[in-house]
Amino acid sequence: MKQSAFIVILFALALVVAYVIYQFGLGNPANFKDAAREVPLNGNLMGTIFVGGPLVVLLITLSIMDVAIIIERTLSLRKAAGKQAVPKFFKKVVDEIRGGNIDAAITTCDTQRGSVANVLKAALGRYKELTSGKSSVDQEKQLVEVQRSVEESMMLETPLLEKNLIALSTIASIATMVGLLGTVIGMIRSFKALAQAGAPDAIALATGISEALINTAGGLFVAILGIVAYNFFVNKVDNFTFQIDEATYNMMQLLKSK
Repeated sequence: MKQSAFIVILFALALVVAYVIYQFGLGNPANFKDAAREVPLNGNLMGTIFVGGPLVVLLITLSIMDVAIIIERTLSLRKAAGKQAVPKFFKKVVDEIRGGNIDAAITTCDTQRGSVANVLKAALGRYKELTSGKSSVDQEKQLVEVQRSVEESMMLETPLLEKNLIALSTIASIATMVGLLGTVIGMIRSFKALAQAGAPDAIALATGISEALINTAGGLFVAILGIVAYNFFVNKVDNFTFQIDEATYNMMQLLKSK
């Protein structure tokens, strides 16, 4: 599935789930003192969040998307790591290359799977093709071709490792803006209550202040979650690319010495 299609479908599903949560969970009449659902029971967190207004639906949607992308990236990066630790896997591949058993090294890559294994397999497959009796390419050009296959494989693997990270960063930025918008709307509502002639409408004033604060807190929560997750996964991707670069460099040096 294309990344854009995944995000659109995820947004639509999250929006539906968020609306159901807002209307029937947070907005349950049992959470409020009044039929208008404007005054939550003392200490009732769900009713208090409901008072934040319709923008709470969007904040819940963004939080669901955050969690969904975090789960998807966690599973994908775990799969990209392969079946066993990269140092252990690479040591086995190096031993097989030193023994001149390229086929066994390729088989090990097939068994390991993951991003590092995919890049090494592409390089070893190209090396095997160029060193076969049918190829007339000299050794220097062979290594150049192997290096090119490494670069092409990296171009394919890197986008898979970085998939949905831009969406995660965007959600964090949007959540902050949505929270700020809710804050402004709540303050407008509060000042409108204060501007009434005579005694201010205490319920409207309290509701407006609650709406402002709830949206601020919700926006900050979603943004913090997204930023922390984004930085964590970026660090994981950087570690993967470093491992791939280190493994391919050592492999190239080993092939050059043969």
